Amino acid sequence: MLEDIINERLKKRETLLAGGKNPYPAKVPRTHEIGALLRNFLIFSLLRKKVSAAGRIIGKRAQGGVMFLDLQDASGKIQAVANKKKFSEFNLYKDTLDIGDFISVSGRLFKTKKGEKSIEVSNLTVAAKSLRPLPTTWYGFHDEEEKLRKRYLDILFNPEVRDMVEKRAKFWNSIRKFLIDRKFLEVETPVLETLPGGADARPFTTHHNALDMDVFLRISMGELWQKKLMVAGFEKTFEIGRQFRNEGMDAEHLQDYTQMEFYWAYADYEMGMALVEDLFKTVAKETFGALKFKIGEFDVDFGKKWEHYDYRDTVKKYTGIDILNTDIGEMESKLKELKIHYDKKGFNLTRAIDNLWKYCRRQIGGPGFLTSVPVEVSPLAKKDEKQPQLTQRFQVIIAGSELGNGYSELNDPVDQEERFNAQMKLREAGDEEAQRKDNDFLEALQYGMPPTCGFGMSERVFSFLMNKSARECQIFPLMKPKNEK
Repeated sequence: MLEDIINERLKKRETLLAGGKNPYPAKVPRTHEIGALLRNFLIFSLLRKKVSAAGRIIGKRAQGGVMFLDLQDASGKIQAVANKKKFSEFNLYKDTLDIGDFISVSGRLFKTKKGEKSIEVSNLTVAAKSLRPLPTTWYGFHDEEEKLRKRYLDILFNPEVRDMVEKRAKFWNSIRKFLIDRKFLEVETPVLETLPGGADARPFTTHHNALDMDVFLRISMGELWQKKLMVAGFEKTFEIGRQFRNEGMDAEHLQDYTQMEFYWAYADYEMGMALVEDLFKTVAKETFGALKFKIGEFDVDFGKKWEHYDYRDTVKKYTGIDILNTDIGEMESKLKELKIHYDKKGFNLTRAIDNLWKYCRRQIGGPGFLTSVPVEVSPLAKKDEKQPQLTQRFQVIIAGSELGNGYSELNDPVDQEERFNAQMKLREAGDEEAQRKDNDFLEALQYGMPPTCGFGMSERVFSFLMNKSARECQIFPLMKPKNEK
């Protein structure tokens, strides 16, 4: 049946061409958006001013010599009325127009006998002839995977998805404005790197043909590059862009997603926490107009006092394990007891601690900050001067998940090299997420980097505030082709 419909519409396309009408012109008349016509309807109708509107036909019906077209653009919907007695091309368009076509109509505004605001058609131009029927019209559109695969149709028919797209833009723009208002400089750093750094993650690898060498897609938002900018004398920078991690997929994790990171010279992690709390409150208010959210099973109020959760104390509270006085055997036993699945390849004490913490964080609603994170899981964070086993690191904890990561950046090149060497040993033992040693970055640190606070957050924050999966909150999520399922 679909093939029959397409063939019928192809014939209508040919009819338009035969009648001297281009079904796909480069430009059509449009003096106003539909929303503007509706807002100023009284003035335009009294002045008898001729206007032009353009949009998609979402409804069509004919009664004798009159054709009614419901026309919709991004700003609103209006009825176009074509009368055979007043519109010479009535028959051509009555027979060739379909729901889904884009058209432009020109004429004067008036109200029908039923009081509906309308345009009396004196001229009509096809802007784009649709060859496929809109899905809800013919065979429904209910399959969730198909909605993601054909997201443009989901957006077209689902106001909630359209609203999500608009909120997503507000979310990132509010972050950008927040930082720019506080004198942060927006920068761009390389997406292709010879050495992926700034995070514990598995990168995507590709080949650079011109230089004949393998390169990596970045796994952080220019962390080491932005720190080099601190060495260069900049004091406040940030970047918003795409980053890539070749890892597993779930409701919270994607491989290709948007991230923000800022770096602030002469600030430490406590100053960073104060700024980040203000950032989250501001962005929530400007994007959603609220500070209270239902996220999964948690009721989260950004407006209340943000808690601080000690890493060691929290793990001990929920598991009985003292992470600073444990060994790999005890950790594995506890992970098995709690039925925590973990990747055994390259498994080590660092990964054991991280897996145990992830179990604990699911119990915490927040909002708050995780603090006093061990050195073993923080290779780029400055050590706590009073407790050198811990670092000046903080993570935003909301609804059982980490929604941001920051720390007083490690700027001691000797300490940093020792941490890199420890990470390399983990890689050699099979830990693919352990960080690589970056000698160029170490050289930059040797020139001196001021005390700096860095922080990063991804679009996971947006998906949590929407109370949806990360995949649902991407406009066009990556989909496996149908023939490869």
